[in-house]
Amino acid sequence: MPVYKKIRTFTATDQELDMLETVARYHGFSKSATITSLIKKEFWRVFPAGTRAIRPDRGARVFDRGADRGE
Repeated sequence: MPVYKKIRTFTATDQELDMLETVARYHGFSKSATITSLIKKEFWRVFPAGTRAIRPDRGARVFDRGADRGE
């Protein structure tokens, strides 16, 4: 029986790949869609108003972090 090698285009340990597969399966997404979703969530968490190059979609609710702290 042939032994197949795992081919990856990114660096990840076997455990990290298992974690990705588990999260993807839980949400019913592909691994690619799961990675994309996580990147989008993190981007908007870090840059809630976007950047010069990446703007929020029209009609999106944008919250200013400083408003909560009186800044």
